[in-house]
Amino acid sequence: MPPHPTIDQISLPTVLAVLGDQTRLAILGDLARREGKAMTCSNFIDLASKSNLSYHFAKMREAGIIRVEPSGTSRLITLRRDDLDARFPGLLDSIIATAVTLPPPEKRAAAAT
Repeated sequence: MPPHPTIDQISLPTVLAVLGDQTRLAILGDLARREGKAMTCSNFIDLASKSNLSYHFAKMREAGIIRVEPSGTSRLITLRRDDLDARFPGLLDSIIATAVTLPPPEKRAAAAT
């Protein structure tokens, strides 16, 4: 597994760009709702296909938003809240406040058409 960025390597433009995607914002909202509990990839299967989720998780891990740890045949996903709060105080709370109120991406897409 590729390494996670250190706290000093987490960049605000990268975090904001990564969270500009509605699926990744929905993943953040789900993680925030279950704060402190690790989730597996299968917890997010309603958001996208397995391969698509792998891509989104990689982008979020590379940006320093989530931590992905192998556990047997699964991967445990957690929000890097402490690191993000230390690096950008208050930012994550503002983003999460919006993310948890948004409908899932498939409902947003249906409403837009």
